Amino acid sequence: MKVVVYNLGCKVNQYESDGILTKLSELGYEVSDSLQFADAYVLNTCAVTNEAEKKSRQAISRCLNFNKDAKIIVCGCASEHNSKQFEGKDGVTYISGVANKNKIPDILNEKGVFVSKIEGKYEEELQPDLVRTRAYVKIQDGCNNFCSYCIIPYLRGRSRSRSIESVVAECEKLQKSTNEIVLTGIDMSSYGLDIGSSLTELINSLKDINVRIRLGSLEARVITKEFLQATKSLKKFCPHFHLSLQSGDDNTLKNMNRKYTGAFYAEKVSLVREFYPNSGITTDLICGFPTETDKEFENTLKFIDEIKFSDMHIFAYSKREGTVASKYGALSGDIVKSRTKLAERIARKNKADYYKSFIGKKVEILMENAGGYTREYVKVLTSGIEGELLKVVPTSYDEINEVLLV
Repeated sequence: MKVVVYNLGCKVNQYESDGILTKLSELGYEVSDSLQFADAYVLNTCAVTNEAEKKSRQAISRCLNFNKDAKIIVCGCASEHNSKQFEGKDGVTYISGVANKNKIPDILNEKGVFVSKIEGKYEEELQPDLVRTRAYVKIQDGCNNFCSYCIIPYLRGRSRSRSIESVVAECEKLQKSTNEIVLTGIDMSSYGLDIGSSLTELINSLKDINVRIRLGSLEARVITKEFLQATKSLKKFCPHFHLSLQSGDDNTLKNMNRKYTGAFYAEKVSLVREFYPNSGITTDLICGFPTETDKEFENTLKFIDEIKFSDMHIFAYSKREGTVASKYGALSGDIVKSRTKLAERIARKNKADYYKSFIGKKVEILMENAGGYTREYVKVLTSGIEGELLKVVPTSYDEINEVLLV
């Protein structure tokens, strides 16, 4: 029997999907993570935006295009948010939510809707074997932040931390088969608050891991001297900090319930650059938040130009029913598109300037398809064996593809 586990959404979802794939393979199933002919499909869905939820629904018909008689198991955030949108769909035999994904390999032949309550403690996952160039290790689930635009805390539950011993054990295992480990979670910055620990303590516990260690998305509040000193203790730390921003205007940040100011964020960026002068600092930015005025957006443009991020994920605000911001109304589509383009223009220029600073300097890249990434998460286009570490000297910047060339 062949089973496809198709992932939609974040790196946490990817980790969970890879764990399901590994377990299914151990049970004797033929498995794949790409949409193709199969007897059964497991869809690990996403609901971070309306578009993500739409793609989760559309994945059902995509599966049936390969095999109209296939069984389809739906799990994840979209089915947690609204299981009824999947009920009665052709091929769908089993629906669960965020919890109990580790049980999916054992229920392929079961039917029904089982969206279980999320427990208060971290749910141990099915640990994946390495199936990608870099290995992801999930350290935490859930979120306590309740940003006014975000549905995820309502779907993933409150922050729950994995034990340090469990994280270290998985990293020790993975370092034998990969050159880079990425720590990931829904709200990594809250790691340890529920178990009397901290992200700093976890990082200190990984000092003997002898492969590159990269961190997933962080909140600015986690950046302290103690935290940065802990990263210095790692043998092969990747100085790439993805610090979630969303807006550079204080009033918009307040309406987003982001709990910091632009000055506080900028102070944390300066601290990072004291420890790692050439670090890659990336971020997320929401354009078109309902309360955002023209002046507030101008403040954001000025802020992102001053910070000079090495790269940015810029996206349009997506209204999610059930959140506080869903009551704020909406800006016109034209305004949102215009603001997005203006932000992207600044982001592209700052990215180009940052990438060009590496020209003529020897860098270490982890090879993937048609190139690889430096420790700072700078893409370099070259040839090599996937998964190997390669020392190269970039000679130029490709403006169109936004990569360095050797």
